[in-house]
Amino acid sequence: MIPVAYVDLDRGILTGTRPSPAPTFLVEQAQTRAELDAYRALRREVFVAEQGIFAGDDADRVDDDPRTIVLVARTPDGSLLGGVRIAPAVEGRDIGWWAGSRLAVSAAARTHAGIGGALVRAACARAEAEGALRFDATVQAQNEPLFVRLGWTTLRSLDVHGRPHVHMLWPIDRVERLARATKAALGALLDGLDAPAGFVGDDAAPVPGSDLLAACDAILPSMVERDPEWAGWCAVLVNLNDISAMGAAPVGLLDAVGARDASFARRILRGLRAASEAWGVPVLGGHTQLGVPASLSVTALGRADAPVPGGGGRPGESLRLTADLGGAWRPGYTGSQWDSSSHRRADELRALAGVVPALQPTAAKDVSMTGVIGTTGMLAEASGCKAVLDVADVPMPAQASAGDWLTCFPGFAMVTAERTPSRAVLTDTLPPLVDTAVCGRLTQGHGVDLRWPDGLVTSAVADGVTGLGTSQTKDPS
Repeated sequence: MIPVAYVDLDRGILTGTRPSPAPTFLVEQAQTRAELDAYRALRREVFVAEQGIFAGDDADRVDDDPRTIVLVARTPDGSLLGGVRIAPAVEGRDIGWWAGSRLAVSAAARTHAGIGGALVRAACARAEAEGALRFDATVQAQNEPLFVRLGWTTLRSLDVHGRPHVHMLWPIDRVERLARATKAALGALLDGLDAPAGFVGDDAAPVPGSDLLAACDAILPSMVERDPEWAGWCAVLVNLNDISAMGAAPVGLLDAVGARDASFARRILRGLRAASEAWGVPVLGGHTQLGVPASLSVTALGRADAPVPGGGGRPGESLRLTADLGGAWRPGYTGSQWDSSSHRRADELRALAGVVPALQPTAAKDVSMTGVIGTTGMLAEASGCKAVLDVADVPMPAQASAGDWLTCFPGFAMVTAERTPSRAVLTDTLPPLVDTAVCGRLTQGHGVDLRWPDGLVTSAVADGVTGLGTSQTKDPS
């Protein structure tokens, strides 16, 4: 006897429902040449022989793109029932725009309820797993109701190959979910803790009555436990990025370390010491406690005569991303932490402090755990604006998908606003290791929109990211 049969029977007795039947088909990726050929043959059967949309063959450039993924529905014995393909929508580098196409179900299998819907759902899930921030499809008009039931939105009607079609969009809320999980509660939590006038939600805080700034960041305890040397390195990195985002020069660091024993504390401090020496910023003091769960926080001090606020932008100003694209995903953190720093020379790391002073922006924020899009949203929110990012213009490393790069911690990356959209940044004013590009604009409104090469604009963040509000004062000039 099979144990699951008893579970299903018990559930039917308790709920009055019948046990769910075993699946009559499976959806999986086609891997072999024979599987791909079978899918192509099914497409010819449907789109050429049956529907007459194409003459002879329906092959196109998408079939030749090595990034194309084919998903197929099969019976348990391997018989092909249907298939669909997904691929980046534009040639060249992946910018996070994927499209589905050539959804086909064999005539003999159309009595099997749900094959088309299962393929569409699988395509959506796979596209998001591949890093898509936009996923759309051009669908024959008679299939529009199916897609609507599955949650798709119709954008427009059009004629393709002499047949009525609709252009449809699958909603992807990856950035919205990230913002809600990491930043959305801040406004309510920090209510009553007043920031200095003009500096709301900034990376560092000006110390009243002085030219000093202070920044403090804690590292996730799970990261400290898992990778203590890297945690020590990152504690310095993120705090110095916060100081640099204000256009300040770093002065020193303070640390607070918790560890189960001296051996573990030594590993944390080894990473912290290595970073301190690499950036040339001394550890001035701190606190270490043993016999406790792993923890680490660092405070950085810096000096600036005129700190750059994160909320100094205004509608009409351009947005720029300046980032170190070198390096790779940190082992164990693929898709979430880009390591651009551990392979750099000390002089290269120290030169990064000159990025914001060289750009002379109206507003600046270093990219945090909400990624490029979420951080842009925080700059826009503090500035009382909406941000519109031109996705194809955002500097990205070739080794990362757009979805991962735009939502990860990128090592070193600064989002800045500037008054003159066409202002050129001379190559000799920035460290040669960074890439920089104007890639968006501040407008009236709230949240962050993404603008795609075909002109379509999609929402990435519907409203504010933190709920902290806008800066209290702005230069009216």
